[in-house]
Amino acid sequence: MSFLRFVNCTPHLTRTSRAFAANSAKLPAPSLNTIGPYLVFDRHVKTIQKDRAALRDGGERSRMVDYLRDEVADRMMERFLDIKRKFDTVLDLGSGAGHFSKLLEVDKVKKSIMLESSNALLNRDPDSEYEVEVHRIHGDEENILHSVGRGSLEAVVTCLSLHWVNDLPGALVQIREALQSDGLFLGAMFGGDTLFELRTALQLAEVEREGGISPHVSPMTDTRDVSNLLGRAGFTMLTVDIDEVKIAYPSMWELMEDLQDMGESNAVFGRRDTIQRDTLSAASAIYKELHGAEDGSIPATFQIIYLIGWKPAPTQPKPLERGAGKVNLKEVL
Repeated sequence: MSFLRFVNCTPHLTRTSRAFAANSAKLPAPSLNTIGPYLVFDRHVKTIQKDRAALRDGGERSRMVDYLRDEVADRMMERFLDIKRKFDTVLDLGSGAGHFSKLLEVDKVKKSIMLESSNALLNRDPDSEYEVEVHRIHGDEENILHSVGRGSLEAVVTCLSLHWVNDLPGALVQIREALQSDGLFLGAMFGGDTLFELRTALQLAEVEREGGISPHVSPMTDTRDVSNLLGRAGFTMLTVDIDEVKIAYPSMWELMEDLQDMGESNAVFGRRDTIQRDTLSAASAIYKELHGAEDGSIPATFQIIYLIGWKPAPTQPKPLERGAGKVNLKEVL
């Protein structure tokens, strides 16, 4: 199992932020021998980062960088509309500002429950931007059953939030437990090739300038991981597919600033609080040299894994037993 990590893209910090980051960076990673999931991400820090991003300039900066989640939400909605079923209520897990919920229409869904750990992000936009009824819950994506009851939901959707969950297998089991029989789980999460251009540029720059590599980027989830985890969590009729969103930026600096405004800064335990300015400058030059386009822009690749699973039910179609076929394949071929 693996998770997406974005770089810490804050070259300059305020006095308060610098002190907070320095103290957080000193926290040791928990022992592998502890009971429960190994903690990779500091969820408290992540919530603060998302709150800060949502409140910057009255939320305007946050709205300017909605483009990525809006695009992925659009592609999720295409898959959602392919499911010929109407829902009274869906849970939008890790909803952010409601990128997916804003696309819901009343002829498909009556109510969306938005659950998000960042209170500022959850309440950034007014109810008037949603066509369906919305109910907002300030809760923890790692402890879903604390906010909703077992077997209470017809569908759970999640758009680009699971990459910050420490216990992904546990979260998937909780999602299954929260669903009614034959309930739907539809999600999108970042895949292993996300931001590979930025990762390679930073690694090469750090080796050149500092003689080593720091943990700015952690391993990420791939398709086989997700398929196996969905099956182990008890979902049936699985569908997993991969897509890419490629975005052009003037330079690496604009990319990193947008990642910060998205609330996607570094939140790994034991992280460095800053990156040296000359290392970042070298990474920017390497990025442009290795991946730059003829017009001077640089590409950023976001690999998206879309996943669909269903909670088991007696009414679901099942494969026939081995040997039950009545047509010889040799005759067909």
